[in-house]
Amino acid sequence: MRENKIVHTTRTMSVKVLSKRHILSVILIFLGIVAMAKSPLPSQQQIGMFLNSTTCIVLENEVNPYNAFIKEAVEEHWKTTPFEFINETEFEARRFDSRYSFLVLMKNVYDKDPGGVSYNYISLVLGSKAKKLVDMPEFCNVPLQYSNDNKLDYAYAIPAIVQFVQKHVKNLEKKRFMISLRGLKYYNSSGFKGKQLLMNREKMAPDAYSVEKINGVYPYFVKLLSVDEIKEEIASNPKNSLFHFHVGPNQEKAVGRCFEMIFDVDGNLYYFNSRLITNEDKDGFNMKDFKRIR
Repeated sequence: MRENKIVHTTRTMSVKVLSKRHILSVILIFLGIVAMAKSPLPSQQQIGMFLNSTTCIVLENEVNPYNAFIKEAVEEHWKTTPFEFINETEFEARRFDSRYSFLVLMKNVYDKDPGGVSYNYISLVLGSKAKKLVDMPEFCNVPLQYSNDNKLDYAYAIPAIVQFVQKHVKNLEKKRFMISLRGLKYYNSSGFKGKQLLMNREKMAPDAYSVEKINGVYPYFVKLLSVDEIKEEIASNPKNSLFHFHVGPNQEKAVGRCFEMIFDVDGNLYYFNSRLITNEDKDGFNMKDFKRIR
């Protein structure tokens, strides 16, 4: 009886060990897929290097309204590190030096999709010996604009983005693992109750064209406004407002990727989602997005 019991226990332990090994293998495979799908997050050492760096705000060499928008936002809201403004030529000279970090507009680098549509991102990177920009240690990148879009309807979001980037680095210090799994979706929140949600009416999907239709899914206060009206609402009621920021190809044909973000004026990200645009799933914030935030 004892011998049979020992054999039974040994087999049970073997099964448990195999199960644990199997689970561990699955986790490692999953993490490998995540690592391949996304740029690797900076190490704790690199986070420390950033916090001790001087952050260079890279301005575009050519005449670009972005320069004025980012300069104003940084001068008002950048608190984490000392900063200075440089141009793209100076960036190329300094980017191999880890004493510097860079807030830079990356063009045609990330998320090229099958439709050939590319985007501009506000990216925070650390100086390194990497030859390619995409290989520089990257703390955060936030979609700003379809790269061939000359509209300036992103300007109202830049102050929030500048604040968010700094909050994100602080979160990486303690919550690096969860952020590595979920990316910016890590910030998706249910804290919409009691807030007025200001949506860009020009960036709504066809199935979310009216407040009445939206209220059938989303139970809280929502307004469909122009960009100028969103700016006015933020200025008059900043602490109670969440606002929508959309980035997409601005084309009638179903091609490319769209990004949906909801911020508050203090740079807290409440919602992030991205998806491919198709004939069936058209550009813009849609009813599926509203269901996710209710």
